[in-house]
Amino acid sequence: MQPHLTRALKDTPMQLGMFIMPSHPPERVLSEAYSFDLDVVEWADQLGYSEVWFGEHFTAPWEPVPAPDLLIAAAINRTKQIKLCPGAHLLPFHHPAALAHRLAQLDHMSGGRMLVGFGAGSVPTDFPLFGIDSSTGVQRQMMAEALEIVLKIWTEDGPWRYEGEFWTVELAEEVLGFKPYLKPLQQPHPPLAVAGLSERSSSLRFAGTRGYIPLSLLFNPTYLKGHWDAYEEGAAASGHTVTRDAWRIVRDVFVADTDDEALDIARNGNQARQWVEGNLPLNRAAGWTKFLKHDPAVADEDIDVEYLARHLWLVGSPDTVAQKLLDVYDAVGGFGTLLVEEYDFVDQPHLWRRSMELLATEVIPRFDKLLAKR
Repeated sequence: MQPHLTRALKDTPMQLGMFIMPSHPPERVLSEAYSFDLDVVEWADQLGYSEVWFGEHFTAPWEPVPAPDLLIAAAINRTKQIKLCPGAHLLPFHHPAALAHRLAQLDHMSGGRMLVGFGAGSVPTDFPLFGIDSSTGVQRQMMAEALEIVLKIWTEDGPWRYEGEFWTVELAEEVLGFKPYLKPLQQPHPPLAVAGLSERSSSLRFAGTRGYIPLSLLFNPTYLKGHWDAYEEGAAASGHTVTRDAWRIVRDVFVADTDDEALDIARNGNQARQWVEGNLPLNRAAGWTKFLKHDPAVADEDIDVEYLARHLWLVGSPDTVAQKLLDVYDAVGGFGTLLVEEYDFVDQPHLWRRSMELLATEVIPRFDKLLAKR
């Protein structure tokens, strides 16, 4: 076993990506929602963003994409360079043999522009839809077994038979010219990522044991540092060398020409509405309000949209957002890719595109200069 090492960040600019959960109000006509999502992917490609991740949920009305692979397929011919990434396929809800083949096909269709994220699931009402009792934690065992099967299909020729606790899969011998044959274009397979949700996520510790890309959500530095600690512990246990350049962190971002304009749009649109109707009640019920605070002394009842816009979200002019991004970067010890959480601007798409453009052309150059000066 090689000794464990955490490398410092490379001397390269911060990479930009999108995280399309997606976020749309429940009354939004879905064809309009998906059309906007695909426009955002196309804009990101044109603006030089490196990657876009698509969430997967089955019973979340504010996050209406149970099939991110369909959005990826639709985005392939509308883009040229950006990587297209399920983030993440929830393995307990898929037969691993079917998913392995769908992803292999997508890798070929995209010309190898795929990263693949896997997760165990988090939405409470998703699990009973598939007959899974999440209170037992069985979903994490299912995730590990499904991943083993997917990798075996991608990397090992048959014949072989896998008899697991949850699935039995066989790559049979050839019969009259029929045989298992499909492998991903990228060999041995596309780069893999694991999304973490819980504090000191066991999923990210598992990712560290395999050297997979870690994905973290949009909470405060205390939460994020716990994610990196778990990932690093997993890497240490398996002797992997890991680098913070691989770490992707999702943030709420909105940039406008002035602070006042950015705050006004962020506080009064669908970004704020999703937090009021969904995210804040969910975090309060889970006891996670502490992960929204910049200071533990802040009272729970003071956590509202106004507070979030000023202390958690990266909202403001290019100068303000560059400084806020640097503050997050310093607080967590550095990371490689900022993933911007997409919100519903179907009715005012020019505002969202302008924010994406300012982030790429104004914020990141300022961030790089601030980092270099320090």
